[in-house]
Amino acid sequence: MAGQLCAMGGGVVDTLLAGHLGRDILAAVALGQSMWSLLMVGGSLGLMMSMQPSVAQLDGAGRRAEVWPVVQQGILLGAGAGVLLAIVQVVLAPILAASMGLPARLLPDVRAYLYASAASLPAFGVLFACRGASEGMSVTRPSMLSALAGLLMVPVVGYPLMYGLGPIPRLAAFGSGLTLSVVTTIQAIGMVVWMYRARRTYPGLDRSRGGWRPDRRTIGALVRIGVPMGLMLAMEVGMFSASTLLIGRLGPVPVAAHSIALNVTSLLYMVPLGLSMAVTVRVGRAVGEGDRRGTRIAGLAGYALVALTQCVVVAINVLLGRPIAWLYTDDPSVVALTATLLLCAALFSLSDGLQGVSAAALRGMKDTRVPMLIAALAYWGIGLPCGAWLAIGCGYGAPGMWIGLTSGLSFAAVLLTVRFLRATG
Repeated sequence: MAGQLCAMGGGVVDTLLAGHLGRDILAAVALGQSMWSLLMVGGSLGLMMSMQPSVAQLDGAGRRAEVWPVVQQGILLGAGAGVLLAIVQVVLAPILAASMGLPARLLPDVRAYLYASAASLPAFGVLFACRGASEGMSVTRPSMLSALAGLLMVPVVGYPLMYGLGPIPRLAAFGSGLTLSVVTTIQAIGMVVWMYRARRTYPGLDRSRGGWRPDRRTIGALVRIGVPMGLMLAMEVGMFSASTLLIGRLGPVPVAAHSIALNVTSLLYMVPLGLSMAVTVRVGRAVGEGDRRGTRIAGLAGYALVALTQCVVVAINVLLGRPIAWLYTDDPSVVALTATLLLCAALFSLSDGLQGVSAAALRGMKDTRVPMLIAALAYWGIGLPCGAWLAIGCGYGAPGMWIGLTSGLSFAAVLLTVRFLRATG
């Protein structure tokens, strides 16, 4: 949980810096982030989430000596996929932005952010491969320390690049994307070096095995597990990205408020996300040990803990919405709309936490294909169409979009929970 909060905290600091450059810059960075995050989460993160259950099941079966070759192939897969994703972002994302009917004055800054942040995608692939392997062995502190280092680096690197300092020019949105790329590259290099040299941290890990030549069998196994997870995450992030682009057509105030509310919600979601990752590892270990009862208990413990955390999230959204909004911007119209959206997010967070832990428990069992289909129906068949209809068709604006998104997440939560309970009953 601490690692996820620190990781998301870097994005919050970056958004805070952008917010005080003006609402147009904030809106442009938000739009750029919505397209970048689709590739990063659905590609790099989703694909490399295959590392956690793969390593956890080996570790649970007492086969830790076989983990290092999986780590090496995961690094190769993450880096290679990241390069392809970066090319897609540079070539196609600006075209998509121009075709969405966004205000013309925002497009140059959106493109600048996309060009500068593309280099972060290969680095994220490597970083997620190493983090997934470490977490799969139930060693989570390195992930937390890496994320904390990234959080501390963001303002140090971001302020001079975004605002200008001495000989460094004011780069605004381009500086925001460049900050992301620089910080992530440093984190990825540090994590690879740590996993290779910290022998006491990973006892039983045989680094003499394997090699750096691509192994089709290992990479193929990771891809078979990771692609459905990547598509599932891409559909969820794509739903949010599409909602941001649709709201962008309503003007800079709605999109700025939407981006702030989404940023806050994403930060608060890091707590149930951290718990969900722990559920994946514990379920995976129980599967590796052949312990069916332990598999169910691990999942049920995750449900109980996430229910507690989301009650706290609801209280924060209801009681502190307006003060939180003032941290991001001094524009009264943006603050007022953000506070309203955070009220909508109170219900949203309950469904989001439940569907997240359900998907994580199924991921620990390497059950990824049916959850992907459930996500497709929930996010794109229900959530986004309902949100677009309420926001634009019925004229409710950004609050209507959030109500629609909540309906999609609620549908996913119910179906994924039922699937896990049936699989372990």
